[in-house]
Amino acid sequence: MNSPVESQLLAALTQLDEAVKSLATAKPKPSLLPLFARIDELAAQLPPDADATLRHYLQKKSYEKARFFLQGRDAENQMGNCRHV
Repeated sequence: MNSPVESQLLAALTQLDEAVKSLATAKPKPSLLPLFARIDELAAQLPPDADATLRHYLQKKSYEKARFFLQGRDAENQMGNCRHV
């Protein structure tokens, strides 16, 4: 079960994913900066006991991995250069 902040993060990450996918065809192109700012704002609101893996993904700006994690799909994440999934 996601906390309220995690639920808001998931919504923002999903919105970012949809905006990125629309870049090829959208006119005018959506600005991603407000989405990045919102995700950073929500990440800063995570409680101290929030999952360390989620924090890692957000700190590294691995937004797809964070989204998969919050969707319960962390097993689908590929190992990164830092050797963290």
